[in-house]
Amino acid sequence: MSQNNSMSYGGQAVLEGVMFGGKTVNVTAVRRKNSDISFLEVPKSEKNWVRTLKKIPFLRGLVAIVDSAGKGAKHLNFSAEIFAEEESDGTDEPKKETAPSMSDRLGLVIGVAAVGVLSFIFGKLIFTLVPMTLEQLLFQGVFKNQIFHNLLEGAIKIVFLLFYIYIIGLAPPVKRLFQYHGAEHKVISAYEAGEELTVPNVQKFSTLHYRCGSSFLVMTVLIGVVIYSFFHYDGFVERMVQRLLLLPVIIAVSFEFLKLTNAMRDIPVLRFLGYPGLWLQKLTTKEPDDSMVEVSIASFNRMRELDSQAQA
Repeated sequence: MSQNNSMSYGGQAVLEGVMFGGKTVNVTAVRRKNSDISFLEVPKSEKNWVRTLKKIPFLRGLVAIVDSAGKGAKHLNFSAEIFAEEESDGTDEPKKETAPSMSDRLGLVIGVAAVGVLSFIFGKLIFTLVPMTLEQLLFQGVFKNQIFHNLLEGAIKIVFLLFYIYIIGLAPPVKRLFQYHGAEHKVISAYEAGEELTVPNVQKFSTLHYRCGSSFLVMTVLIGVVIYSFFHYDGFVERMVQRLLLLPVIIAVSFEFLKLTNAMRDIPVLRFLGYPGLWLQKLTTKEPDDSMVEVSIASFNRMRELDSQAQA
């Protein structure tokens, strides 16, 4: 039995926890060293003009990304502050073997920030310009057809992205982040399927989900190749300027295409449209343990509880 809800919930993994966004509030649940769960509850407050922009196709993608980046940073900082506080509390409580050390936590903060930067703003510029520059240096003069150059540029971007995520995923603290990412997806999938949110029920679901930011990364590469093919350039500088000017367009179109693939995921013939993003999630999500799923459920339930109270 599936849920029939107009609200599409989303979330984000943080250090030793998960954030979920509801209609009226964003909630983060973080596991402390003593196994308690702490919450950060941030009411949603948006200006009317922001709400309006979020309803306009193509513009809503750009607004949503900037908004998510700002809100996500606040919740990530909350989880980092908890660990900094516990590390300096002076207690002699032994650490769990599975809990990351302070140096690991610092590495995790850097890793999370790097993933966020790669996904948005400054990192998106690097992710656009570096592969383009490599393609220009390696294959200039090899092909005259610019479509071939665009395809090679896209291929280099994919390799660059996969290599980056694979390398940072080897670090144990980042692997734990990816496990919480998987727990977030499992909870959303269980809810959307109408399952009671218990640890055994949630664990039955996949760590992959069509409506994921990881899918968005792949979409920007594929959509970029298509959009670049409509524009001609003369020389490296013009190509670089063109890529920068088209970046907001690619982000906007990719956002809409991601919404389309999610809407069509139940249509067998069209389901394949979302497969590239799902394949990438095999790197950005890992199977969570039961305690991680418990934290994710706690965050989701608290968010739903506060939403219900606000709408009562």
